[in-house]
Amino acid sequence: MRVVTWNVWWRFGPWAERQKAVLAVLRELRPDVVGLQEVWAADGENLAGWLAGELGLHWTWAASPASERWQRRIGEPGVEIGNAVLSRWPVVEQDVLRLPAPEDVDDGRLALYARLDAPGGQVPFFTAHLTSHLQASAIRCEQVTALAGFVAARRDGTDFPPVVTGDFNAWPDSDEIRLFGGTRTSPAAPGLVFFDAWEYADPAAPSATWDHANPYVHPGLGPSTRIDYIHVGAPAGPGGVGTVLHVRRAGDGPVGGVWPSDHSAVVADLQSLTDAPGTPGS
Repeated sequence: MRVVTWNVWWRFGPWAERQKAVLAVLRELRPDVVGLQEVWAADGENLAGWLAGELGLHWTWAASPASERWQRRIGEPGVEIGNAVLSRWPVVEQDVLRLPAPEDVDDGRLALYARLDAPGGQVPFFTAHLTSHLQASAIRCEQVTALAGFVAARRDGTDFPPVVTGDFNAWPDSDEIRLFGGTRTSPAAPGLVFFDAWEYADPAAPSATWDHANPYVHPGLGPSTRIDYIHVGAPAGPGGVGTVLHVRRAGDGPVGGVWPSDHSAVVADLQSLTDAPGTPGS
């Protein structure tokens, strides 16, 4: 099962050209499920819906309840922002969590849940977008605690471990990432721990998803680093279901002269329910 997470940078920059580049990358990757952050919707159109139509995928999305805070940044009233899931399989259940934040920095960050009716069993899939302020590690710790509880309440009824994707706006060794993982400290929700898919990557592979090689990355916001994640619940399910097989960056260069986003995507191949030993089709 191929999973992608990608922050697609809303309507910033040359967005109309960028969306074609995003499509080109996803078309080449041929993902089974994609978690998207900073998805736009305006005038009856939705970026996730357009991508799903072009790729032949199912989709669902959730709009931020504070899109007006974003609209002021680009001078386009009426443009919504939110998270979305694209899926090769039908979405049979969904829910939304507004992540907690103090009023002065609350711009409506969300976690979106979609249960996917995959062959062999359902997949509990999540995509989240955490607060971006550099000094907001404590806020992100509150957000991952809320996110972990949200996941814990929706992970049952399937052998596939929960998959949580998103732009966490945090370095891999930060308090919030260690807290959410739950293997280097007490877990954010009792009994719920995650493996960071990138731990399975080639150590020599470029890892930064916020990369100064990208001209859209603001140099004043810190060094190149990895802030986008695919987390897979641990341990793996029966027969190794959910085990990370391969992981890498994608969308990390220009397409037709245009960089698709200010973030690189992360793409991971996980062992699926039908690939596990002893399951139908294996």
